[in-house]
Amino acid sequence: MDLEIAKKEFLNYVSKYDATNFHIKGKIDHSIRVMAISVQIAESLKLSKEDIDLATLIGLLHDIGRFEQRRIYNTFNDHESIDHGDYGVEILKKDDYLRKYIKEEAYDDIIFTAIKNHNKLQIEEGLDDRKILFCKIIRDADKIDIIYQSNFIAWGGYEDKIENAIITKDIVKPLLEHRMINRKTELKKIEYPLNCFIGNFGFIFDINYKESFKIFKEKNYYNIVIDRFNYKHSETKETIEEIRKIINSYIDSKLEGDSE
Repeated sequence: MDLEIAKKEFLNYVSKYDATNFHIKGKIDHSIRVMAISVQIAESLKLSKEDIDLATLIGLLHDIGRFEQRRIYNTFNDHESIDHGDYGVEILKKDDYLRKYIKEEAYDDIIFTAIKNHNKLQIEEGLDDRKILFCKIIRDADKIDIIYQSNFIAWGGYEDKIENAIITKDIVKPLLEHRMINRKTELKKIEYPLNCFIGNFGFIFDINYKESFKIFKEKNYYNIVIDRFNYKHSETKETIEEIRKIINSYIDSKLEGDSE
């Protein structure tokens, strides 16, 4: 596979959208960063060049459904529009568009499966080990960059809502139980941006590879995003500090353990 051709086609595809728009530019940049993180994780697993290239391509294309989602629905909220993972697969299948990125058809099912599963609460059941591998790589890479964005890009203009929110331990119970939060069901009564802000903390419990935990540890991403805000309510401060402790301890335990 020729990744340079793939990158050129991706940039050609997104050129029809307004890159001066903050949201569109953000998704272009996110796609490029996730591609690079996917390479880092794949290399840490000592995969073959073929599989590293495949992980790279999946990283580049994982959010290709986002651009039409934004154009048609003016949102990135899947619950209010469409599932962008499923829609990305539709775009790549239509008129065999994936061939613009990769000539070989042998990888199609892996690519479609990884993109479809990258944004789901859990990876679908019944997949073989090879498909699960690429699903896990893209899920890790995507979550790492989302937390990076939480540090330096996201939440602008929403500081007051986050700082004045009352976050109780009952709200973040899944985090205390070391699991992802289902935003649609467990945070359904909490409005944006707080639902995303809280939900993002749970990402750490769906991380798969030691290299990913190393990135979180070395970049200090979760501590940085926690420290961005001056929480006004004492209960919120206490809850946030409990979350910080749990996340840092969890990362340390994974780095000390036998995770891949």
